[in-house]
Amino acid sequence: MLTITLLALLCASASANAIQARASSYSGEYGGGGGQRFSHSGYQLEGPITAIRVRMDSKYITGLQVRYGKVWSDYVGGSQGDLEEIFLHPGESVIQVSGKYNSYLKQLVFVTNKGRNLSFGTDTGTSFSAVPLYPKTGLRFISGHASIFINAIGLHWDVYPRK
Repeated sequence: MLTITLLALLCASASANAIQARASSYSGEYGGGGGQRFSHSGYQLEGPITAIRVRMDSKYITGLQVRYGKVWSDYVGGSQGDLEEIFLHPGESVIQVSGKYNSYLKQLVFVTNKGRNLSFGTDTGTSFSAVPLYPKTGLRFISGHASIFINAIGLHWDVYPRK
């Protein structure tokens, strides 16, 4: 009887791990080569994405910074152009990211589960559209390459752990 109980617990644990593994997905990289690699993977531990700062000039997305919980990530990119800052509402999360690129990122559009479209940059270049592979997941963190512009962006999707 003990063997059957242990086997049942082992199967339940393996099933839970398989479900968790199927919650995360990755989209990208969108953009050109070059630049220094960056990743906000450590910041996701601070909480969900709560705000986004994007710097852009007349042609490109030049810089990017994301707030995870109450902590801002390191700023990546250059200093040219205007900086815009958008705060997400409580319970709001990014469920789609689209945009345009050539050698550098030219446009980013963040779509939220509350129906907002947060658009930055110019509407020219090669299009991309990224969504998570699994339901009830959202944008967890970003990665990519940056120099004086944002060269490329990668999007990491997952569920947020309950605290």
